Amino acid sequence: MWPSAETYHALIRGDRRGPIAALARAGLRAASCPYGFGVWWRNRLYDRGWKTIHQAAVPVVSVGNLTLGGTGKTPCVEYVAGFYRDLGLPVAILSRGYGAEQGRNDEAMVLEENLPDVPHLQGADRVALATTAVEELEVELLVLDDGFQHRRLGRELDIVLIDATAPPSRDYLFPRGTLREQVRGLGRAGVFLLTRCDQVDPAAIEETHAWLTTRFPGHPVATSEHRPTELIGVDRTGAVDDLRGRVVGAFCGIGNPAAFRRTLEDLGTKVAAFRAFPDHHPYARADVDDLNDWASGLPPGAVVATTQKDWVKLRVADLGGRSLWAVRIGLAIRDGREAFNDALRRVAHDNWT
Repeated sequence: MWPSAETYHALIRGDRRGPIAALARAGLRAASCPYGFGVWWRNRLYDRGWKTIHQAAVPVVSVGNLTLGGTGKTPCVEYVAGFYRDLGLPVAILSRGYGAEQGRNDEAMVLEENLPDVPHLQGADRVALATTAVEELEVELLVLDDGFQHRRLGRELDIVLIDATAPPSRDYLFPRGTLREQVRGLGRAGVFLLTRCDQVDPAAIEETHAWLTTRFPGHPVATSEHRPTELIGVDRTGAVDDLRGRVVGAFCGIGNPAAFRRTLEDLGTKVAAFRAFPDHHPYARADVDDLNDWASGLPPGAVVATTQKDWVKLRVADLGGRSLWAVRIGLAIRDGREAFNDALRRVAHDNWT
């Protein structure tokens, strides 16, 4: 029987101690060797031109990361697509669509709700999607979601997100850690964006910033946070300050559930209960019934909070008689905003002047 995601992450973080845990970590590190060789060889094929990189008819900007799990890509994709839309460029988003076996996945539904005028195409063949977007939708720029390891489609700019709470300098290659490829792969990046900088000490941000600029000189580094912007419910919205001082039961199915809990605590809530589901969890009828039972046991006066990614798959007004609110998150760039935006503008300038 496979361990739960929670157990696995506790193991690779080193939270689990003792000889059995140490032996398990050693086994995972050994398993990372063939995985790492496979990733290295695949990248080498592309770097040497032995595998074809297909160039779209319009510029492509990729938003991706080096790690498994959530670094907050969806708010960044929304920011980038909105940036080009506001420049007057017809833009579309391309994504693999993980968790979309039954239709559009949660990230697509969030982006559709927040950017209703920007098309979002999902599918395994993103080269074919690019052709469709250009020929049928007449877009002039493509934003590739989670595209850093997708080498098959060429791009003019690689934006790589790095979670400040889990810097790659302290991580290991999968399955011993969460790195999708060796750290040296970051050399392909055009610009780095540190996310969740509000959840770590400034000294830790400076340490990661210095590590990046030392290892990869000449690559701009911006810092950011995922800032709550509003509360969303069925046929209603609210201010995030409405949660301050409230007792909350929270749940989510995202790559980094601990980050969502910290967001709620930073809003001044009292988190009485918290449930984490796997990333992209589809929420079957049995899950909703279970959540209703769970929420009904919360203290009197409590409300239920979740992420927008989870809410778009539920869209119910309450659970267990408690009001359900989704916390909408937006990307706020703190330092390096001009350098980040300049990198985006150069893509437009170099192709439309």
